[in-house]
Amino acid sequence: MNVRKTKRSTSTLAGILLLSLLLAACGSANNDNGADTGAEPTATNTATNAPTASDQPTEFKLTDGLGHEVTIPVEPKRIIASYLEDYLVALDVKPVAQWSVTRGTQAYLQEYLADIPAIPFDLPYEAVLSFDPDLIITGMASTVEGGKYEQYSQIAPTFTLGDEVNGDWRQALLKVGEVLGKTEQAKQVLADYETKAAEAKATIQSKAAGQSAAALWLTGNNFFVVSDTQSSGAVLYGELGLEVPATVKEIADASEFSWNSISLEKLAQLDADHIFLINSDGDGAEALKDPVWQGIPAVKNGNIHEFGADTSWLYTGPIANNQMIDHILESIVK
Repeated sequence: MNVRKTKRSTSTLAGILLLSLLLAACGSANNDNGADTGAEPTATNTATNAPTASDQPTEFKLTDGLGHEVTIPVEPKRIIASYLEDYLVALDVKPVAQWSVTRGTQAYLQEYLADIPAIPFDLPYEAVLSFDPDLIITGMASTVEGGKYEQYSQIAPTFTLGDEVNGDWRQALLKVGEVLGKTEQAKQVLADYETKAAEAKATIQSKAAGQSAAALWLTGNNFFVVSDTQSSGAVLYGELGLEVPATVKEIADASEFSWNSISLEKLAQLDADHIFLINSDGDGAEALKDPVWQGIPAVKNGNIHEFGADTSWLYTGPIANNQMIDHILESIVK
């Protein structure tokens, strides 16, 4: 018999027994502490001491702009948010389908959405169904009128922003962020925009203080002028502090629309230092050859800044407005 080996074995066994007693005592102390605090046991991941995946919510409830309580899935994968794609892009979300009309999609977003199939702007039931969405977000109340809300809700949870929120891109961005569980990211996108707009305004005021501007849209050989408080007008005047020409103010005050028709006679009175022309008619447009157009001071002075309909000037949102600010700075600040 090997006495040394036996002693080593006995010593090892004693050590194991002692360690077992210590662990048992610690376990008993931990159990007593839990009982004293009255804490309820929870399922945890033993490696991280964090709640298990099964404990995480898979959906939440939110009331939309029409008063519907909507059960929204956490981290939806197949989203339709027609004409709200600007907000999705700003939040790093790709929809399963994108808004379109006969002339195409929102061209200024195509660097982000080029691979996304189109869906008609009026969201036909069959088209929506074919994309198998797990969340539908709509803007205006009119989008879901005539029983459409009930139809869409049978396909997927449907959340409508409502006219008030939809009409204010800042509110719309924050609400879409809330619906998608990206509230903090939406706040950061807005904060970044406010910083950029403030810096751009300071630059313009240092280089072109007191100068006025107008945005005109040429389509079908007719001119339209933007309101001073909506769309690109809100950027020109509200964000960047350019002066509003009297003609623009007069037309805007008589209408509730973003873009309003302006006659050649009114164009002749347009006292703007700069004109931003969104030209949907392309090169050789007959309206641009008219003597009235040629006689406008901004035209004669070479202060026409022309952009195509594929740019963001006809839209609004964080992506659109950021692009417009870049265009305005490049045009006015020499």
